[in-house]
Amino acid sequence: MKNAEASTTENAAAVAEQTATVAEQSAPVAPEKAPSKKGATQKKGAPKGQKAAKGGKAKPAPKKDSKAGKKPGKPAAAKEPGTPRAESKGAKILDLIGRPKGASLAEIMKTTDWQAHSVRGFLSTAAKKHGLKIESTKTEAGDRVYQIKK
Repeated sequence: MKNAEASTTENAAAVAEQTATVAEQSAPVAPEKAPSKKGATQKKGAPKGQKAAKGGKAKPAPKKDSKAGKKPGKPAAAKEPGTPRAESKGAKILDLIGRPKGASLAEIMKTTDWQAHSVRGFLSTAAKKHGLKIESTKTEAGDRVYQIKK
């Protein structure tokens, strides 16, 4: 009978060992919170534009530092008025309006093959960019004439 008693004891020890291993493997779980009774519905999932990783919570996007990544450079110096390239359309316009009598809008449009709004836009930015004072007058015939005033 020693064999029967030994096998029963071994079986009981093996079962006890298995239950202990199973108990160690399962982690304690916190009870879930009950939903609020104030009529508010709970939102589920990640915030808009962010996806949660499997089994984890969504992490907020890292904030970008506005100064990070900037190289220390030279202090901003005032730009001196430049001149356009010699054979560019901008140089041609500045030559035309630099004449004593200036140039009409129609004449500038014909020279550059630009539309009127493009010529006016160039003159607006050229005045700022090149530090010029451009005067616009209307003739008796109704034509617009541009001149550089010093």
